Amino acid sequence: MIIMNLDVLFINQDEVAQLLNMPEVIDVVEEAFKEKGLGLVQMPPKVYVYFDKYNGDFRVMPAYLTGKDIAGVKVVNVHPENPTKYNLPTVMATVILLDPKTGAPIAIIEGSLLTAYRTGAAGGIAIKYLARKNSRILSIIGAGVQGRFQLLAAHAVMKQIDEVRVVDIRKEIAKKFAEEMSRKLNLNIIPYSSEEMEKAVRGADILITTTPVRKPIIKNEWVSEGMHINAIGADAPGKEELDPHILKRAKVVVDDIEQASHSGEINVPISKGLFSVDEIYAELGEIVAGKKPGRESDEEITIFDSTGLAIQDVATGFLVYNKAKEKGLGKVLRFF
Repeated sequence: MIIMNLDVLFINQDEVAQLLNMPEVIDVVEEAFKEKGLGLVQMPPKVYVYFDKYNGDFRVMPAYLTGKDIAGVKVVNVHPENPTKYNLPTVMATVILLDPKTGAPIAIIEGSLLTAYRTGAAGGIAIKYLARKNSRILSIIGAGVQGRFQLLAAHAVMKQIDEVRVVDIRKEIAKKFAEEMSRKLNLNIIPYSSEEMEKAVRGADILITTTPVRKPIIKNEWVSEGMHINAIGADAPGKEELDPHILKRAKVVVDDIEQASHSGEINVPISKGLFSVDEIYAELGEIVAGKKPGRESDEEITIFDSTGLAIQDVATGFLVYNKAKEKGLGKVLRFF
């Protein structure tokens, strides 16, 4: 048997930054959700491996979009002590793209920035289909990396943002966020401390939560009729950000029912018998594919429970890969 040479394109984070922009990522991720809604994907639930003695874990996320004929896998860790102990990011990811015809690897992509983009994009898509069209006040809880990318995506899909409120446990971080993002997007951004969270949440049209908490921080009485909520922070068992009573009042949309039930915003309420899978309205892909309507009135409360799907990574990874080839970026590695 003759073994042919196999070359793999390696794309680092700096190159990913050059290649991606939020509107394009929203487009490819929206298409991926549509494919899921049409039943044109294979995507087993993410698998977790825990490093208990190091307070960390990694997740493995494979997917094949059969309609697009693209496939790949992401391996992503979460180690909260990395920044202080090892001067490394809390989250690091690697995306490997595969040729479905042969199973051969065709690209290895630094996935942390890609993950930030695709997660933000999912939030933007949820806003497009679930928020009121006249939404003007946006509140973001958590002034970290994902707070920034959620704002980028919201800005890409919202026709008019009059006011952005950002809350962080450290108000100086919220102030820095406000200064940086107001310059970048020319928006009116007001920083709040966690003690001022109620003031920041009440009256918002759209609320985005991006924290790692394991006890609810958003109270039911703060949430008014017509609000849309992107619940982003709960991405592992035991995490939750919202008072479960909010779920009972809302139209709840998830990215994936099985995954959200085990690791999304609804996972703790389900485990306690406060919410059931039967109460989920739809997967986002069903709405994007036109199988179910999104928002149906200005009064309903809508929630998008985002856990992050491998189809988002594969779709965004192929966007990076194709643009890198067009622009001559990346380094070709001889696999064998």
